[in-house]
Amino acid sequence: MKEYDIAVIGGGPAGMMAAIAASQNSSSVILLEKNPSLGRKLLLTGGGRCNITNNKPIKQLLNSFNNKNFLKHSFYTFTNEDLFSLFDFEFIQEDNNRVFPKSEKSIDVLDGLIKKLDNVVISYNFEVKTITEDFIINDKIKADKIIISTGGVTYPQTGCNIKNYSLTSQPLTDIKYGLSPLITEKDLSDIAGVTLNDVVISYKKSRVRGNVLFSHVGLTGPGIINLSNEISEGISYNLLENDPEVDLEIAIDSCPEYAREELFDRFTSDFQSKGKTMLKNYLKLFLTNSFIDFFLGEIDLDGEAQLSRINKKSKNRLVENLKRFSFKIIGFNDNLAKVTIGGVDLKHVNPKTMESTLTPGLYFAGLTISIFNFQDNFTSRYISQFSIDIKSYNAHC
Repeated sequence: MKEYDIAVIGGGPAGMMAAIAASQNSSSVILLEKNPSLGRKLLLTGGGRCNITNNKPIKQLLNSFNNKNFLKHSFYTFTNEDLFSLFDFEFIQEDNNRVFPKSEKSIDVLDGLIKKLDNVVISYNFEVKTITEDFIINDKIKADKIIISTGGVTYPQTGCNIKNYSLTSQPLTDIKYGLSPLITEKDLSDIAGVTLNDVVISYKKSRVRGNVLFSHVGLTGPGIINLSNEISEGISYNLLENDPEVDLEIAIDSCPEYAREELFDRFTSDFQSKGKTMLKNYLKLFLTNSFIDFFLGEIDLDGEAQLSRINKKSKNRLVENLKRFSFKIIGFNDNLAKVTIGGVDLKHVNPKTMESTLTPGLYFAGLTISIFNFQDNFTSRYISQFSIDIKSYNAHC
C-alpha cells in the first residue's frame, strides 16, 4: 500500500489548485482523477474560452453569493491578482467584468495549471469508491489528509457523479440543479435559435433582466440561467432522493421600458398615424423579427391586419402579452446545468481552512461544498474554485 501526506480526489480546477498548494509544503501529494486527463470541465467554461474569474471589487463580488460570510476569508486571502500571477500569459476583461485568457483558449489555463503539478503524483483512471475512517482509499492508498474536490452533479461527462457525495459521512444540504436551461411544455422547435434581447423574466416575486434564447426543448440564455436558481431553490426536492417535479409558469416582458398604460397610449397614437402599416411590420419596433409570427400566432392576432383595423380589445391583448408573455415550465434541462446548488453543509466546514470540523484531516474544495447558491451573477462562479484552496492549504496542510 502506497502512503502519501495528502491525497486530492478530483482533478478539476479546485482539485488542481489544492494539489499545487499542498505540494508546496508537503513532501508527497497524489492527485486522483477518474478520467484519462485533467480539467475536463475547465475546458468547457466560457464556451471553451475559460471565464476564469470575475474582476469586480471583492465586496461587490461577494454579494453575488448567498454564503458570502463563509467565502470572505478566501476571497481576501487569495485575490484575482494572486490568481493572475500563477500564469505566464495575459488576460482580457469583457462585459460585466468577466475575465478570459487573452488567447481565449481554455487549454492555455489548463496547461498553466498542469505545469505547476510537477511535484504531484497524478493517478489517472482512478475512481475512488471507498475511503475508510483512517483515510485508506480503495484499499490501495493511505493518506494523512484528504481533500475532496469531486465536483457536483452537473456535467456528468466530465466525471461528476452524485455517488461522490457518499464517499464521506459529512452532513449534506439538499442537492439541486443550478444555472440550468428550462424545459417548456410547448414545443419551441420552430423558433429555436431566436433571441429576445434585454427583456425582463419574472417568476413569482423574482425579476431578472437579460437575454432569452429559445432552444428546441425550451428556454435558455443569461436571463433564464440566472432565474433558474430562484426556481430550483423554490422547489422541494433533493437529487440524493428524488428528481424535481416542475410545474410552474414564467413570464417575459418584452417592453420593460414601458408601463402598460404608456404602451397602450403609444399604440393608440401610432395606430392612427401609421394606420396602413401591417401589424407584423409594426411589431419590429418591439420584438425580434423572427419571433413575431410565433408571438402573433400564440395570441391569435392577424399579422397581416392594418393597424387602423385593430380594435381596442385586440390592442389590449397585444399590450398584455408584450408585457407578460407566459410559458409553462415542466423541467430543468439538467444535462446543461452549469453548477450544483447544495453540497457539503458549511456548518461543519472551517471557512479559513476548508477542513471538516467533524473529521480532522478531511478537506473540501470547489463544487463539492454548498457555496454556489448564486442569486444573479453566474459569471463569477469559478473564482471560488480557484481561490478557496491555495493559501488555506499552504498554511494548514
